[in-house]
Amino acid sequence: MRTHRIGILSGDYIGPEIIAEAVKVNEVVAEKFGHRCDLEYLEASGQAYDKYGEHLPKHTLDRASQCDALLKGPFGGPPEELNHPKWANVEKGAILPLRKHFNLYTNLRETRVLPALEDLSPIKADIVRGVNLLIVRELTSGIYFGPKTSRVINGERESSDLEVYRESEIRRIALKAFAYAKTRRNKVTLVAKSNVLTSSVLWREVTLEVAAEHPEVEFDYLHVDNAAMQLVLNPRQFDVILTNNMFGDILSDEASVLSGSIGLFPSASLGDLPFGLYEPIHGSAPSIAGKNLANPISAILSVALMWRYSFDSDEAARAIEEAVSAVLTKGYRTLDLAGAGDQDRPTVGTKEMGDLIVNALREEK
Repeated sequence: MRTHRIGILSGDYIGPEIIAEAVKVNEVVAEKFGHRCDLEYLEASGQAYDKYGEHLPKHTLDRASQCDALLKGPFGGPPEELNHPKWANVEKGAILPLRKHFNLYTNLRETRVLPALEDLSPIKADIVRGVNLLIVRELTSGIYFGPKTSRVINGERESSDLEVYRESEIRRIALKAFAYAKTRRNKVTLVAKSNVLTSSVLWREVTLEVAAEHPEVEFDYLHVDNAAMQLVLNPRQFDVILTNNMFGDILSDEASVLSGSIGLFPSASLGDLPFGLYEPIHGSAPSIAGKNLANPISAILSVALMWRYSFDSDEAARAIEEAVSAVLTKGYRTLDLAGAGDQDRPTVGTKEMGDLIVNALREEK
């Protein structure tokens, strides 16, 4: 029996609710495939700030380093409290340091439109039908990590954020994108802004060199503004999208809308080791916290990615994904998906959706 140590960062507001359902699913899949998972609950974000006055204490990082993978809920507070000390620096104080500390430079965000949810998309069904794309986003460099300035000149405030990329940082993420493409449909699209940004010129030059080393993979390029438009007009043209930190952040949220809800999509943040951080791509949704309304599917599918990439069990990952698909195909919907539900079935809550997926897992042969 293989044993895995999983660090649990429950997150803020709806985070603990959806992570609880993900943990429930993980227990069933571990038992089903003969594994054991030891859980280590870690303090971070708002919970840690309340106790220690910081978002990512050293003891949290030390304990996380002893884990085989991290399962994370969304961090952050209400938009109207953006300048509150508890929430003002969650991104800089917890999220970015987690990625940097573990060198998790590859972020994977996959968008699949399930047949059962085609009618939920704001885009016509004949456009989104069959969409299956993977955004490979560079995660530990670029404008989010570059030098920042804030000053007053002649009585006027001025701020700047600098995008910095080294050739080696681009090459390593490009190699990852081409490797993933070979397991899919053999196509990589680089998205940048090389007609304006010098950093994007380097992205294009380095990725062209990597593409030449992999002639079996089709390669093309789009400026980011055109790519954003093409995601709506013709999303089926994409297989693997390779892009920088900021563009990947924006485009993956846009891509999530193709299935009608950001509550469906997980992500994996990986480096060169099996260790990874797995989390939903959405925020903490303070307005629905504690009401049993949040969709836990993004957190549950994050567990599937954990089994695939950190625990090397595609069989377990597929079992979770098939259980989610089976529940949605039967017409069960959380509130965010209610527009595409079977009208004869009531909307289900967070816990009920988790239970349905657990039951579907247990019924799978």
